[in-house]
Amino acid sequence: MTLTVAIIGRPNVGKSTLFNRLVGKRVAIVDDMPGVTRDRREGDATLSDLSFRIIDTAGLENVHDSSLESRMREQTEAAFLEADVALMMIDARTGPTPVDEHFVQWLRRHKTPVILVANKCEGAAGQSGLLESYALGLGEPVPLSAEHGQGLVDLYNALRPYADLAKEQASWKRKQQQRTEILPNVDSGEEGDDDRILNRPIQLAVVGRPNVGKSTLINKLLGSERLLTGPEAGITRDAIMVPWTYKEREFNLVDTAGLRRRANVSGKIEALSGAETRRTIDFSQVVALVLDANDMLEKQDLTIARNIIEEGRALIIVVNKWDLITNSKEALNKLHDRMQTSLPQVRGIPVVTVSAKTGKNLDKILDAVLDVFEVWNRRVPTAKLNRWLEHILEHHQPPLISGRRIKIKYITQPKTRPPTFALFVSHAKGLPESYVRYMSNALREDFELWGVPLRVVVRKGKNPFAQD
Repeated sequence: MTLTVAIIGRPNVGKSTLFNRLVGKRVAIVDDMPGVTRDRREGDATLSDLSFRIIDTAGLENVHDSSLESRMREQTEAAFLEADVALMMIDARTGPTPVDEHFVQWLRRHKTPVILVANKCEGAAGQSGLLESYALGLGEPVPLSAEHGQGLVDLYNALRPYADLAKEQASWKRKQQQRTEILPNVDSGEEGDDDRILNRPIQLAVVGRPNVGKSTLINKLLGSERLLTGPEAGITRDAIMVPWTYKEREFNLVDTAGLRRRANVSGKIEALSGAETRRTIDFSQVVALVLDANDMLEKQDLTIARNIIEEGRALIIVVNKWDLITNSKEALNKLHDRMQTSLPQVRGIPVVTVSAKTGKNLDKILDAVLDVFEVWNRRVPTAKLNRWLEHILEHHQPPLISGRRIKIKYITQPKTRPPTFALFVSHAKGLPESYVRYMSNALREDFELWGVPLRVVVRKGKNPFAQD
């Protein structure tokens, strides 16, 4: 993928709708209310045989102060300067406005080429606005209906020359690199399926209550103001993914909207943002739950943590604003006591204390992620498991049920991510839950499966390893 396209324009002209149309999924939150999109969001887009990176941006507003709208404008301008070509979108039903004309003047002062897109051209209502858009001086507009998918052929024709140019430039760069680089020796061994999965970018979601510093933390890790931040609670609405590399390991950092108690959620947009955050948790591998050091593991934090564990995701706890704590030892003891009492189902969850404002201990977050990711993917050989089972049964047999002792035939690990073990017994429904918990705790302790969800499934069946 060599071409980067940014969609820019006033609020509520249909930028996110076109973004969703081009990436083929409803990933950006869309609503009739202006100003839903705040951060710039990236995705992999396809249009016929064109593949390119697309950037959705916040609506352009003529504000130049310290307000949220001004910071949103700065994020949009950064996306425009980063792109190979920009789609300047207007609403054909209202026609060009003074705000459109103001930003067209700004666009002309930069080298990034601009394609004028007149959205909402379905029917006759948009024809007058389409004709008026010629006056902006950006050339022939592309008539489009992002909601209904009309006009995509015209958009393809407009993007095609820029895609060809980007492809030629990428080909030239590859040839230059081949001339100057000395190719290293290549190992002829083939990589296994597990190795390929483990070498994919780690999907790391950063979640928590509103205003605990999630976006600030990611910006500090990246070393740039990639995400919109500020003192206002609930700035982030979409889940924003940012690729990153740490110690030669690729990550996809995903910033999410703050999760409040369902009873406190007000409005459709906040509800959609919360649903998007929960969906992000479902598709992540490791989740960093960010806490405010001044108010650690309150009820909503525990609810989020339990949801992460129930989904089987690896969890680390990041305590932000640690620079504001005077008695750190007492605060840590209080946190560990609360975790032991309220999250007993997962023992050994990593805890990292940081300050996103100063950057203290931020490297420890990624080290903890790498450690817990390795445990989350750990597989114990079946032979080793069954030797362990023999030792367990010698010391602690299952209890008698109706005068009969349940026989545990063997154990195996059918899957990882999270580690899942299957116990095959003579009477699956008779094994008490307390004994299953005992087995789970023993597995965690003996095989060092700390800090990740662990599942033990009881099944009734014949031992496939037994000789007939």
